[in-house]
Amino acid sequence: MRKNGYFSGLAILFLCLVLLASAGCSQPGTPSEPQPGGETSPEAEATVVKIGTVGPLTGGAATYGVSVRNGVEIAVNEANDNNEISGVVLELVSEDSEGDWSKAANAFSKLVDQDKVNVIVGAVLSSETEAGGPIIMNAKVPTISPSSTATGLTVGNPYLFRNCLSDEVQASQLAEYAVTDLGLEKFAILYTNNDYGVALKNAFEETASSLAEVVAVEAFMDNDENFKPQLTSIQQKNPDSIYIAGYYTEAAKIAQQAVEQGLDVQFLGADGFYSPVLIEIGGEAVEGAIFTAGFHSGDTSPAVQNFVNNYKQLFGEEPDMFAAQAYDAARIVIEAIKAKGTDPEQIREGLAETKDFPGITGNTSIDEEGDTIKDVLILKVEGGAFDRIR
Repeated sequence: MRKNGYFSGLAILFLCLVLLASAGCSQPGTPSEPQPGGETSPEAEATVVKIGTVGPLTGGAATYGVSVRNGVEIAVNEANDNNEISGVVLELVSEDSEGDWSKAANAFSKLVDQDKVNVIVGAVLSSETEAGGPIIMNAKVPTISPSSTATGLTVGNPYLFRNCLSDEVQASQLAEYAVTDLGLEKFAILYTNNDYGVALKNAFEETASSLAEVVAVEAFMDNDENFKPQLTSIQQKNPDSIYIAGYYTEAAKIAQQAVEQGLDVQFLGADGFYSPVLIEIGGEAVEGAIFTAGFHSGDTSPAVQNFVNNYKQLFGEEPDMFAAQAYDAARIVIEAIKAKGTDPEQIREGLAETKDFPGITGNTSIDEEGDTIKDVLILKVEGGAFDRIR
């Protein structure tokens, strides 16, 4: 009797183990385990869509890259917090290019090959985006740059888009405005000898020469400190304006040194001027400077002020144009996902079909070459702040 009972007990134990196995082997807390009420958690069901960013987070151009990452972060957090895309959680993956061409290429490769991102917002500098262009086209990963302004950048690459104005458009429009609205007649051009500066110089010179007179053209290098030789040469030509095709740090120092040399001119510039650092460094010397931009934080519209307030609360400072355009770029991506789906090819289709997107940097459309169609803003430094004059 004891022997038979022992084997009977084993049979019962074996049957119980079989029944338990057939009921499922999930451990508590795994995504597949039903929650109370027979439902799985939203996190378990969500599709993760990775949005990558590429830009300088360290180095001399870090202020641009950090602003871009911050702008994308706000858009991603908004979409997740409000459950804007049902069943989708957005994840931000950022790579530091240090403003270097080869490191930018490596950053694009990592996002594509290792992180398996669905879409990229970037890069920040035109040279970085040029480095990543062949990589994202080969991998078929859609990419939208919020700040790479080089002329013709998106041509021939169906996976590359941007929502910022090209150097050609903004420089040409400012030259026309300077002649027709400001009444300026004699221009000098001082440009940084890189892709950005050369493109601005070429476009401004072409338009200004057709409407008035360009009396001097001088170059400088990134991170230069002394501009007196170029300014001395310019001063001999007696211009009434200097168009500075470069970034805010050098622009502020050029303005200071020009004033010290007794040059009484109207300073003009492009979107590289748009940073509080221009005023912090330049002070009174940059008062009255006029430049093109894609965003104005002083816009009183609720959408702009909501973004400005959120940015200040999160990062403790006012957002610049780079942050705003990055926010809009990420929002355009989010709308593309809503309209088409989460697959990279679906996102690409959505980006290509962008029409009249109501962004905080203005209504934005994407043309057949992946370039942006939007208005150019013109800002002026007045009373130590940026005011919109057009």
